[in-house]
Amino acid sequence: MKSSLYPVQDLHRRALAWALKLKVNPRTVRVQAMRRKWGSCSSAGTVTLAADLLDQDARFQDYVIVHELLHLRYATHGRVFKALMSAHVPGWQAMEARRMRMA
Repeated sequence: MKSSLYPVQDLHRRALAWALKLKVNPRTVRVQAMRRKWGSCSSAGTVTLAADLLDQDARFQDYVIVHELLHLRYATHGRVFKALMSAHVPGWQAMEARRMRMA
């Protein structure tokens, strides 16, 4: 990610830009320390992104952001979920293993 004085705010804005593109409306997007996950999405509409994402490349950040935002519409990783992941983040499957290593 390019150098910024406000990296957390940049990640937050990136997530909100994706929310517009995906036509989802998270109640809250927050960035915080997470030990076992890159991100999460609650049933109440809160999307939480790991602060460690700030150290990752933009493509991986997009993968995590899109993955969590799509959970606002699809709770499970079914066929539609995977098709939308492929449409918005081509090659996301290669990043899946990287995401799972943190878990």
